[in-house]
Amino acid sequence: MFKAIKIYLRDSIFNIIGRTNPKMLAGILYKRAFKRPLNWDNPKDINEKINWLKFNSDTSKWPDLADKYKVREYVRQCGLEDMLIPLYGKWDRAEDIDWDTLPNEFVMKTNHGSGDAFICKDKQSIDKVYWTKYFAKLLREKFGYKYAEPHYNKIKPCVIAEKLMDNTKQAFTSSSIADYKIWCFDGVPAYIWICYNRTKHSTDVKLFDLDWNFHPEYSKSIPHYVLSDEQIPRPESLDRMLEAASILSKGFPELRVDFYEIDRKAYFGEITLSSASGYNVFYTDEFLRILGDKVSLNTKQSK
Repeated sequence: MFKAIKIYLRDSIFNIIGRTNPKMLAGILYKRAFKRPLNWDNPKDINEKINWLKFNSDTSKWPDLADKYKVREYVRQCGLEDMLIPLYGKWDRAEDIDWDTLPNEFVMKTNHGSGDAFICKDKQSIDKVYWTKYFAKLLREKFGYKYAEPHYNKIKPCVIAEKLMDNTKQAFTSSSIADYKIWCFDGVPAYIWICYNRTKHSTDVKLFDLDWNFHPEYSKSIPHYVLSDEQIPRPESLDRMLEAASILSKGFPELRVDFYEIDRKAYFGEITLSSASGYNVFYTDEFLRILGDKVSLNTKQSK
């Protein structure tokens, strides 16, 4: 009980700071994660540079790219509409969700949150009242305050429902759909981080370069992200993923594009401009610096 109260008070304080001085909160969270102050004047590693970009660059396009609904239009504009997962519906209020028009299986989530997806495999067995209240609560939340990501607060919240992708039709066995998360730097893909066997408590991860060489030396296992030694085959659609990632990331100092592969076809997942909110603790210091060296910061990007 005491631990729960302590966590609640801490999160409440962070939320207040996030509302009044998000840059200060970013510095607090960075120091809490890495036991050293964030170097705002001369950022070096990827975490420092992500945080620098949050508060010192032109982020006017960030809300639309982070918006899981609006980003679909950006993907279309880039000529990649064929990679979009079929959309079943979009609602501004949870009370307006049209459950009757949805198929028996689907994925439902908000456009401005993280880790809130509802995977439905049998619509007839779900408690619609419960899930309506669940999404109504999520729509009221301001995700950007908690981890100092102001661009998320500029997203108009909504609920979307998409086709449930069949994780049994992947190139390898995974209890969940596998994410191929591609780190990109102004149109240049660099590394692929895979997350699979995802649960609420842990996720298996592996890091590869573009030639599909495994790099365990760049990762650190933590309770939530567990470094796996399982053999993972190179996705047959990887070239298509890399091509799309290059197009989608052009003009941005850094971002991560996530993809899925089902039946050897690549599908777009989402774009993340502030990976792990700028507190990637599951990579080694060496790799954080390698990624950071790929981010170009200049006066044209500065506000």
